This record gives sequence, structure tokens and C-alpha cells, in this order.
Amino acid sequence: LTFTLLHSTARCGVVDIKSLSTMTRGPKKHLKTLNAPKHWMLSKLGGAYAPKPSSGPHKERDCLPLVLILRNRLKYALNRREANVICFHKNIKVDGKVRTDKNFPTGFMDVVSIPKAGDNFRMLYDTKGRFVLQSLKPAEAKFKLARVTKQFFSKKGIPVITTHDGRTIRYHDPLIKANDTVKVDIETGKVTDFIKFEQGNLVMVTGGRNTGRVGVLKHVERHPGSYDIVHVKDMAGHEFATRLHNLFMIGKGDSVKGAWISLPKGAGVKKSILEERNARLNAGQ
Repeated sequence: LTFTLLHSTARCGVVDIKSLSTMTRGPKKHLKTLNAPKHWMLSKLGGAYAPKPSSGPHKERDCLPLVLILRNRLKYALNRREANVICFHKNIKVDGKVRTDKNFPTGFMDVVSIPKAGDNFRMLYDTKGRFVLQSLKPAEAKFKLARVTKQFFSKKGIPVITTHDGRTIRYHDPLIKANDTVKVDIETGKVTDFIKFEQGNLVMVTGGRNTGRVGVLKHVERHPGSYDIVHVKDMAGHEFATRLHNLFMIGKGDSVKGAWISLPKGAGVKKSILEERNARLNAGQ
């Protein structure tokens, strides 16, 4: 409305100063706590504002800023200022690169390293859709898995793939297609192996109500012009369905032992409310 008013007044040679003052400039720089993603698990009484993630490889709703990892999860910092100091002194690495921005967005499969503490973590989901920092051994922290979002040829005929974490990899293996998973060496950035998007392989769900569940891909329903639906069976024998773009291949074969990464507690099997209650009661006895 302001834009149309401005154009109509500009034709008459008159510009309304009030309309100019109400126009926003650039992207938003703030985020209210009530508007922050619920999986960040921020307290309602923790302040009116939440950290606004910077522009990066992951979307705002699908990431966890570094300040929340250091302050809320790992407890290395008591407040935002201490988290800022930790990052400023180049103590944090994400996928092998030093990150000094406390609001840098870390996302699914990112490897967060703290060399001085000797800690390595991989960003994964639990069965309730919340980010989990899975502790890693040094050998496992040298690689990450990435989902291929697109495969195409450049103007000069160079084969290119793009991944879910913003990587662009050229001259890849010709067998790699969209929806496959590639194993990327963090130090060199090169693809060392890949998993085909095939029935019978191990998958993890990264979106929707089944986020964090791990199972075996059983069937793919094609719906031209709409979302393709996949059917997955978890290790407890429960079957569920989700959209195809929510799947992430994490291993070959139909066993959890075939996973290329170490999984969080519970191995991606979602429990019912009664099963969770009984587990708590048994733990308390």
C-alpha cells in the first residue's frame, strides 16, 4: 500500500515524507523469543529477544546458533557475552573452519569442534525433532554426510552437485544423483564415498512430525505434480510415511550397524507416551 501511494504521489510531483519514514530497510536484524523455533527450547522468562541466526548454509528455522550451543547446551558460557568471547578467540570450528560469529547457523550433520577442550560433536535430531549434540571420536569428526539436493551440468558441460549444507561440488562420480548422500572429507572438501537413494537402505527423517526417526526405506509413491511419499519401517517394526524430501540416507543395508555415523540415544526409535513413562519408572527403581 505504501509503495502504490508513493508512486501515485510521485506522478503528481509530491512525495509524502511520512510514508518514506515507515518503509523498512533491509532484512530483519532481531528475533523475539516467542517467534523463535520451539526446538531451541528457550525459556519464556529468559528475555524478550532470542539470537537472530546470521545468513549461512542452513535456514533460520532449521539451525541452531553457536551462542545457544555454548550457553544453553554445553554450558561453556554463562551468558551471551562469554559465548561471544569464546568465538572471538577462534576457539570454535564448524566443519573444520573457524567461526567467530556467535550467531553462525549450525545445522543437521554439521561437525562442531572445540580443539582446546578436545571435543567434537555432530548435529543430529532426536525423535522429538530437537537438535542433539552427538559426541564424536576424532576419526569420525573428519567427515560429514551431505544430501544431494540437485545435480546438473554447467554452461561448459561440467557436472555439478549441490548439497543440503550449501556446498557446490564439481566433477563428481557420474553415479551420484539427486537425493543420494555423499560422504565429504572435511579437510579437503572432496567426496570419498556415497549412498544411493534405494529401497532397503537406512534413512533418517529430517522434517515433519517424524523428524529424528531412523528406519529402512520400504516403498516410494510417485505423485506427479505433488509431493512424493515414502514409507519407512523402523527397528521396532513400526511403519510410517513422510515426504520424500524429508529423507536422509545414513547407511547401507537394513541394520543400524550399517549406519555411517553414530546415532543418538535410542537409535532413532520413537517411543509412545506409555513406553516413555514405563522407562522413567524403571529408571527410578
